[in-house]
Amino acid sequence: MDIILLANLVVLALLIVFTAFFVASEFAVVKIRMSRIDQLIAEGNKKAFTAKKVAGDLDYYLSACQLGITVTALGLGAIGKPAVERLLYPFFDWVNASSTTSSIASYAIAFFLVTFLHVVVGEMAPKTLAIQFAEKMTLLLAPPLYWFGRIMYPFIWALNGASRVMLRTVGVKPAAHEQAYSEEELKIVMAQSYEGDENNRTKLTYIENVFAFDERVAKDIMVPRTELVTLDKAMRYAEIVEVLEANNYTRYPVTEDNNKDRILGVVNAKKMLPHIIAGRTRGLDEFMRSLPLVLEVTPIREAMVKMQQQRVHMALVIDEYGGTSGVIALEDILEELVGDIRDEFDAEEVADLRQTGELEYTLHGRVLLDDLERQFGLIFDNREEMDTIAGWIQYHKGTEVQAGETIQEETATWTVAEVDNYQIKQVVLKLTAPKEEAAR
Repeated sequence: MDIILLANLVVLALLIVFTAFFVASEFAVVKIRMSRIDQLIAEGNKKAFTAKKVAGDLDYYLSACQLGITVTALGLGAIGKPAVERLLYPFFDWVNASSTTSSIASYAIAFFLVTFLHVVVGEMAPKTLAIQFAEKMTLLLAPPLYWFGRIMYPFIWALNGASRVMLRTVGVKPAAHEQAYSEEELKIVMAQSYEGDENNRTKLTYIENVFAFDERVAKDIMVPRTELVTLDKAMRYAEIVEVLEANNYTRYPVTEDNNKDRILGVVNAKKMLPHIIAGRTRGLDEFMRSLPLVLEVTPIREAMVKMQQQRVHMALVIDEYGGTSGVIALEDILEELVGDIRDEFDAEEVADLRQTGELEYTLHGRVLLDDLERQFGLIFDNREEMDTIAGWIQYHKGTEVQAGETIQEETATWTVAEVDNYQIKQVVLKLTAPKEEAAR
């Protein structure tokens, strides 16, 4: 084997290696997450600093990769045929092939051989490695890619400039590569990441609650005015004890003249009990703390901030006319993130939505339509002014709804199970089985 043939084969191998390097670099820097690079930097990984420079200027270094891939591909085409021809000359001489036949055969063999090596070794294999091991490949390849970009800066700058000019002539403005995800994209990514693992399913529920948390307002989770248990400022200790015995709440709003539109503050039963037991005569106002005010449409995160600032666990929700709409407790807000929080006093508490049979559920009237749509895929018509299932049923049936009345729809049947003073307390939901299941 002469020195020229050997040199051509070495160059051919190097060009394939360089092609693999640029392809792997291109896919790796696109796949790696900037947040992961920042984490590696925080952990003291020195290679991550160079990786951040490359990933932070993604458009430039992708152009560098494209330049490298193009140059190596051209080199493979230029060197491949002569190298293979010189390699096959002895064989063609041995079979006494004509110069025309040997030229055509060597060209065809060179084309297929170089194409195979370029596609399989130079592109497909490194692409798969870069996608599966994006972090390791980025840390490994970022330093040489960074220096290649620095050395080839004039060429890359010129090529990028020519590309921008061409795009502007057709009215297209070049845009930077965007690595941010929308909320819906994040939900899909997280759902796919946690799919199939029950332990991770709990974590996914928490994360989904965080997204829903930002959309909820005070009206969605408040204890409505009709269900408020209050103490009155003029109550004697004996009357207060009766209320405390009948209810297992820690905090009670305090009214004036038993008027729920005139709530003065909130008292903590735990702080009052020692004084009641000791027989000390003190007014409720000595235990009372003021309540922050929030509107029905106040986001619950803002309500939580107000409670944190005033160091209280409850806020008063008022309607657009300034009247009491309900109260919102810190526990109600936390339950939006982590689910129901039960203590020793909640043993008899019934969940707002519970399954009572096959495709049958019993739910509280205050269950939100949004939650039902999300959990069961239901669609509620004419719901613009309604938030709860009780409000939706009253809209369709009128104010004087009686227990036993039903609303029949294609996908579900709603039956009023309990009514208290015009307020729908309990509803039974019976889902309609899909047609293919019903046929079986």
